[in-house]
Amino acid sequence: MRTAIVTDSTAYIPEEIRRQLDIQMIPLNVIFGDASYQEELELQADQFYIKVSEQAALPKTSQPAIGLFVKLFEDLSREYDAIISIHLSSGISGTYQTATAAAQMVDGARIYTYDSEISCAIQAFYVLEAARMAIAGKTPEEILPRMDEIKQSANALFVVDDLNHLQRGGRLSSAQAFIGSLLQVKPLLHFENKVIVPLEKIRTRKKALKRVIELFDEDARQGLPMEAVVIHANREEEAQEFAQQLREAYPHVEVGVGYFGAVIGTHLGEGTIGLGWYKR
Repeated sequence: MRTAIVTDSTAYIPEEIRRQLDIQMIPLNVIFGDASYQEELELQADQFYIKVSEQAALPKTSQPAIGLFVKLFEDLSREYDAIISIHLSSGISGTYQTATAAAQMVDGARIYTYDSEISCAIQAFYVLEAARMAIAGKTPEEILPRMDEIKQSANALFVVDDLNHLQRGGRLSSAQAFIGSLLQVKPLLHFENKVIVPLEKIRTRKKALKRVIELFDEDARQGLPMEAVVIHANREEEAQEFAQQLREAYPHVEVGVGYFGAVIGTHLGEGTIGLGWYKR
């Protein structure tokens, strides 16, 4: 049984790992004025943050065209017995819905689309697990239930540094953003019912990150094998230090470092730090 694994660019899986695990990737788009870029292909994360700093207005984002999915699914269906396409939350993007519609347009192919209900490196947890299982010859009937198992314990928290991005994206009013900036409020965000919503509003970044650890500890203190990832928006050094702090405090947790690329970075803003995890 040969099963192809597809995801979108917001999983932010490095190209080398995608090649090693035979993962196919469909890019989302970032639009600066009249110029559109496919993230992770035409615009890398470091290039994006430089470009944003040079612009007066925030860029816009868009989901992939349905034709990209149809072509990829058609090509893969000639080589593989089945396809599993895993995507960012349907509550923040129409990418999953587009993939589902494209799957219905490819005759005679076994295509399964999966809504991770989350994004970034936590979305990648699903993709990497599915890819390893596919390489081991597992069928979709074995892989998809495993995805659901991951979902039972998957969690993510984000500390946003710049409230203006949330305000421009409609998450906060202009008045809330202005007052929050004056008070140094750092919203602690999480996914709820497939969308990103505020969990708590905390004064100062230091206290917000401390609260992230407290909430993570509720799961980690059980001592079960876990995988976690610190995710950053152009704050590599801070993320590495945070990850090392977690490794020392929780030796039973495998802690990696990921990043917010162009599409998700547009909405969360530079300086955002996140922590995602699941129980193995």
